[in-house]
Amino acid sequence: MPVGESATGPYRNRMGHPSHPDKYRVLSEAFGFTAFRPGQEEIVDSVLSDRNVLAVMPTGAGKSLCYQLPALVKGGVSLVVSPLIALMDDQVAALKLSGQSAEAIHSGKSREDNVDIWFRVASGEVSLLYLSPERLMTPRMQAALSKLDIGLIAIDEAHCISQWGHSFRAEYLSLGALREVFPGVPIMALTATADRSTRDDISEKLFGGDVEVYVSGFDRPNITLTVAEKSRAGAEIEAFVKTRGGQSGIVYRISRKKVEDTAASLNKAGIRALAYHAGMPPPDRAANQEAFLAEPGIVMVATVAFGMGIDKSDVRFVVHGDIPASLEAYYQEIGRAGRDGEPADAYMLYGLDDVRTRRRFIDEADCEPERRRVDALRLDSLLGFCEATSCRRVALLSYFGETTGPCGNCDICLDPPALVDGQGAAKLVLDLIRTTGERYGAAYLVSLLTGEISDTVQSRGHDSLPLFAAGANRKKAEWRSILRQLVATRALFAEPGTYGSLMLGEKAEAILDGSQAFQIRLPSQRKSRREKSSSASGRRLNGTETEVLVRLKALRREIASERGVPAYVVFPDRTLEEMVVKQPQSLDDMAEVRGVGAAKLEAFGRTFLNALNG
Repeated sequence: MPVGESATGPYRNRMGHPSHPDKYRVLSEAFGFTAFRPGQEEIVDSVLSDRNVLAVMPTGAGKSLCYQLPALVKGGVSLVVSPLIALMDDQVAALKLSGQSAEAIHSGKSREDNVDIWFRVASGEVSLLYLSPERLMTPRMQAALSKLDIGLIAIDEAHCISQWGHSFRAEYLSLGALREVFPGVPIMALTATADRSTRDDISEKLFGGDVEVYVSGFDRPNITLTVAEKSRAGAEIEAFVKTRGGQSGIVYRISRKKVEDTAASLNKAGIRALAYHAGMPPPDRAANQEAFLAEPGIVMVATVAFGMGIDKSDVRFVVHGDIPASLEAYYQEIGRAGRDGEPADAYMLYGLDDVRTRRRFIDEADCEPERRRVDALRLDSLLGFCEATSCRRVALLSYFGETTGPCGNCDICLDPPALVDGQGAAKLVLDLIRTTGERYGAAYLVSLLTGEISDTVQSRGHDSLPLFAAGANRKKAEWRSILRQLVATRALFAEPGTYGSLMLGEKAEAILDGSQAFQIRLPSQRKSRREKSSSASGRRLNGTETEVLVRLKALRREIASERGVPAYVVFPDRTLEEMVVKQPQSLDDMAEVRGVGAAKLEAFGRTFLNALNG
């Protein structure tokens, strides 16, 4: 039944699937929850009815439960395809702490360990088996699995399947064969970010179109969205991070060198920062990632190699020191902030050099022309977001096909920019670029507009041009902003070569002949936003409660260290906060705290009760 159609009958939910009463028992006993989060139950019911499902859910919405719970209800062994060893191990550790039988077979383990795990799987002792796509798609593994009772197959980070997605991985393409290899077994695909073309591509490649698609909404209203002009990125990043003293955050840079330089600069400024990029030795990367997950107040400076599967609830900010590849990538990366529902910041620095670099990446990519065309269009959408003159959240959600009103929690809503008629200024810029042969970059053009004399300007005779100094009434910052806005509206094109020349784009003639209006967004002085803070109970913790929360987090960190797992695997922040607010006095009271299932109650309940009342 296609998504959106409804069925009638007393035993069917609103999506037309039978109700499965066991799901509530498993939800409570295994996971410690008394109710599903929005969007989860419909997905669970579809899978329990043996339907294929593509679920697009925002980070922190509870995607993992959507396949873990059906796996436990259905019985047998369920397969989970994951792209990262660290992600597999973390999820297996979390399931084991919840009292579930889960294992992972991967290249990070010895052959002996993998063989032992397989014997446990074959004997029916394992409910969830995590595998990489490469291992699952080997004929030997498929032959072995075909002899078992397979309950379902879940494919995590499913955007990796699509060549239109931002993290395409060729090895994921083979997963489309699963529906023939395991006929009758329901297949799930889950991702936090996929625009319409990516969803359509996944649906066709993985399911042959036979799939129910659930899009649970993309909005993360607790994240404040800000885009600022980039001038001196290192200093601007440092200034931003200093205002978030002691908070955990992620700073994304476009290259390994920028990662290392930025991390060194932050450390020199007294901020504990760690680096992460693909060029580092794997043990160093793993150690830095584990420190970031386990310890408070660390800033991770990284390339996009860092982040997939990172489950740290108290990341308070994500900074983009360079623009990301697309709005899909941006959404995925900022989604690592504020997973606990508390206020968080997404802060992006943006300049024309970024545009030139991204265009060069697209032009030099070893791919089909159609892929380059789509990537160029996606970059245009990102530039439109950066140069938005109304609510950024409206622009971002619109890209994913979602409609909303102004958010009141982005830089434009908090400090609306002044818009003025820019036709004259735009014509001046376009005329100057055409007159000088479309050969020069933004910095040089701004110097001509403002009448800045230099040896280079004089040697080229540009100080004699009629348009030289014609824009001296505006500051350089205004002209840089105007140039970026013209690029974003495709009146200018940032040539991706070495010199970054600005050339006339497809909308230039319409502006020059007056058939298309052009408004300028003037640079504004951003107001500081009112700080917001709430706990899982919906209110701010008082001083005494905050002290108790710190004590519980220290206990959690100690237990996690002893067991060799990330801290959130023991209990997420939200569960600790609810303990502080509810102040349970007995194990029965503790069992009522969201996220405390039977296994964790037995393992940790008394210890945390003592810490609360000690």
